Amino acid sequence: MTTTVAGAFAVIRHDSGQLSIWPCAEAAPPGWVFSGRPATRSECLAAVERFWTAQGLVGPHPGPPSALPTESLTFPEQFERVVAWRGDAPALVHEDTVISYAEIARRSNRMARFLVAQGVQPEQRVAVSLPRGPALIITALAVLKAGGAYVPIDPAYPTERIRMLLEDSRPCLVLNTTEGGTDAPEIVLNVENAGAELPGGDLPATELNTADRQSALLPAHPMYVIYTSGSTGRPKGVVVSAEGVAALVATQAQTVAAGPGERVLQWASFSFDAAFWDLSLGLLSGATLVTAPEEALLPGPALEATLLRQAITIATLPPVALSATSSARALTGGTLISTGDACTRALAERWAGNRRLFNGYGPTETTVGASIGGPVADGDEPDIGHPFTGYQVHLLDERLQPVPPGEAGDMYLSGPGVARGYLGNPALSAQRFVPDPAGPPGCRMYRSGDRGRRDREGRLHFLGRRDNQVKLRGFRLELPEIEVALAGHPAVDVGAVAVRGSMEDAVLVAFVVPAPGHPVGSRQIRDYLAERLPAHLVPARVVVADTLPTQPNGKLDRAALLDLDHASVSSSGSAPVPPGDWARFCAVVQEVLGSERVQPGDSFFGLGGNSILAGRLAARLRQDLGVGVPVREVFAAATLADLAVTIADLTPSPSTSPPAAPSPLATKV
Repeated sequence: MTTTVAGAFAVIRHDSGQLSIWPCAEAAPPGWVFSGRPATRSECLAAVERFWTAQGLVGPHPGPPSALPTESLTFPEQFERVVAWRGDAPALVHEDTVISYAEIARRSNRMARFLVAQGVQPEQRVAVSLPRGPALIITALAVLKAGGAYVPIDPAYPTERIRMLLEDSRPCLVLNTTEGGTDAPEIVLNVENAGAELPGGDLPATELNTADRQSALLPAHPMYVIYTSGSTGRPKGVVVSAEGVAALVATQAQTVAAGPGERVLQWASFSFDAAFWDLSLGLLSGATLVTAPEEALLPGPALEATLLRQAITIATLPPVALSATSSARALTGGTLISTGDACTRALAERWAGNRRLFNGYGPTETTVGASIGGPVADGDEPDIGHPFTGYQVHLLDERLQPVPPGEAGDMYLSGPGVARGYLGNPALSAQRFVPDPAGPPGCRMYRSGDRGRRDREGRLHFLGRRDNQVKLRGFRLELPEIEVALAGHPAVDVGAVAVRGSMEDAVLVAFVVPAPGHPVGSRQIRDYLAERLPAHLVPARVVVADTLPTQPNGKLDRAALLDLDHASVSSSGSAPVPPGDWARFCAVVQEVLGSERVQPGDSFFGLGGNSILAGRLAARLRQDLGVGVPVREVFAAATLADLAVTIADLTPSPSTSPPAAPSPLATKV
C-alpha cells in the first residue's frame, strides 16, 4: 500500500530500518511509508541525521540483500573457485615476479588467519597503505578473506590527508610499511622482497570457513571503503558491499570475456574504485593480472612501453591516458575499456582499429560501474551502451518521472551494486541513495548527479554533470574541497578554483586575494596545498590578485576567473639564467610543451603543462640529460629556473630506464 502526502519532502521508512527522503507529492515506493511531517529537504536530512545519531550508529543499516542475476558469492568465494580451476596458472605478475593462483591463495589465507587473530571480522575496516605490487594485492585479498573491508590509502598522500582519512574511517587496524604514529593499532609489513614477508607465515594455508572467522561472511557485509572528493571540503567514504560482485563478474564475462591466456593491466591506483574492476577482471576470470611501478604507468611513452613489454591484452584506461599514449602498437588485437571520463569520437577513431574498444560509465557508488557500450566501431560516436547485468539506469525528470527516448534526464542508478552509503554521513546517504519506485520493496537507487539520454535503440549517452563536480584527467573531484583547503591558509583572504582547458590540456588554477598585510606567493600556496591534498587536487597554477571578479549580485564570477588567469600567464622571464646546461634543458621543455621559446621565469604549468606532460618531461630529462627527475619535482618548481637548479643538484642516473618502485618484488616465485 502506498501513501500520498501533500507538501515538499518527508522522511520515509522501510521495514528493514532504512530511512530516506521523498517528495510528498509522489506516492511512497512499495514497502516504504512516510514518517513525520512534511518539511524542507534540509530539515528532513537533519531529521535522518538525528535519528542515526540517537541510535549510536555511524551510517544507514544495510537493507535486505539484493536479488542477483547469478549466484551471490563474495569475492573470496569467487576467487576460491578460480583457484580450484587454475591453481598452477600464473595469477599475478610484477616486473620479473610471477605468482600462481595457488600461491596467492596460500599467502592470503595465512595472512587472513593472522588478521582474524588480531580481531578483524565482518563490519570492521582495515586501512591498507602499501605501494603497488604483489603485497598490496595479497593484503587486500587477505582482508576480504578475514571478513573485513579494506580502506586503501595511497602511501604517497600528504601526511595531513592520511591523518584525515584515518580519523574518518576509524580502522581497527592499519597495515603499512612504516610507523605512521596513528591512533589505530598498526602493523608494519616487510614487503621488500618477492616473498612478501606478510604476517601469518607460520599459520595454516587452507581456506577460512565460518568457524575460523567466528561469524559468517555474507555478500551484504562491507567489502571496501573508497574515498571520493566531497563538496563540504572533506572527502566522503563510499561503503561498498559484496552484493554487486556477481553482477560485475557477469558483466565482465559477457562483454570483455577475459580468461586464461589474457594479461590484464592493473593501471588504476588502489585508492580509486577502478582498481577493483582491474582486480576482478584479472583474478576472477582465470587471466593474469599485471602490476607495475607507478613510473612505468605514466601516460605516454612509459605506459606504451609497459603495455608492449608485458604483452598486455586487456587494459582499462581513462581517455586522458589514451590521448597521451601512442596507439600504433600497444594492445593490437587486444581489448581496451575507456572509462572515467567522456571518450570522444576522435579518440575512438585512434584506438578502435585493430582492437576491441568498450566505453564504460559508472560512479564509485555503484561498485565501479553501471553501464558499458561497445565494441565501438571505427568512426562511431562512443556511447555508454546498456546497464550492467541486473542493473537499471533510470532517466528521470524533476518529478522522478521517466523521460521519453531521446530526451535528457537525470541518471538514477539501481541494481545489486548500489553502495550501502557514505561512512558516518547518514544525511548525505539519505539524500543520494533514494528508494527505487520501479524496484521491489526495499530497493534503492543512486542519484548520480549525471545527465543522460537513451536513443531509439536503447543505448545510453552520457551528457555531463548538473552540479559543480568536475572530472579532471579521469579523477572525480569537487572544486569546493580544494577551495576549503585554500581558505585554510592564514594569508588567503579570498580564494577560488577553476578548471582551464579540456581533456589532456585541462589544469586546475587557484585564484587568491592575500589578506591585508600578509603578502603571499604562488609557490607558498602550492606548497601549502600539496601538504594537505593528494596530487590530483593540487592546482597546477596559482594566480595572486588584488581582487576577484564578481557578478552584479556580488557573487563570484567564475567565468571571468579564466580571463584573470590568461592575463597572468603573459608575465614571465625576469628570473636569471640558472647554472648548468640551460640550452639543452630548454630544448627538452620546448619539445614537450610544443613551445617556440621559454624563459627562466616561466612556469611549466603556466605555459600549458599538466600532470601528463609533467610525466613526459621527467621521462625526457632522464633520457636526454641522464638525470632521474621525480615527477613531484616538476610540480614543486615554481619556475623553469627552479627546476633547472633542482636538476643540477640531483645525482645523474646511470640508467635511462624508469627508477624502481619504492618496494620492488623482483624475484621469480
